[in-house]
Amino acid sequence: QVQLVESGGGLVQPGGSLRLSCAASGLTFANYAMSWFRQAPGKQREFVATITSGGRTTYADSVKGRFTISRDSAENTVWLQMDSLKPEDTAVYYCQGACSAVHWGQGTQVTVSS
Repeated sequence: QVQLVESGGGLVQPGGSLRLSCAASGLTFANYAMSWFRQAPGKQREFVATITSGGRTTYADSVKGRFTISRDSAENTVWLQMDSLKPEDTAVYYCQGACSAVHWGQGTQVTVSS
């Protein structure tokens, strides 16, 4: 079955960096658009970034210039490099794969706090 497994979350101080990973299995990774979403406590899940099968990227305005999404089809992995982190980036971050179906990972917690 399809599995998306996120890792790399944790506690970081404001201004710091984290790199999230999402390892995919059970799907033809190269065909999928891969995205990151996040959900803060008491808020709806929101879009963060996406990378198409062709490598085109799109970012939410709130993270543009600070976050970078990338992928490697040989490793079936998508990453989210997060720099200049702010307290408002605190959320559970979810990986999503979309093609003929949509699949979600279980999420990884990112906390930005001093």
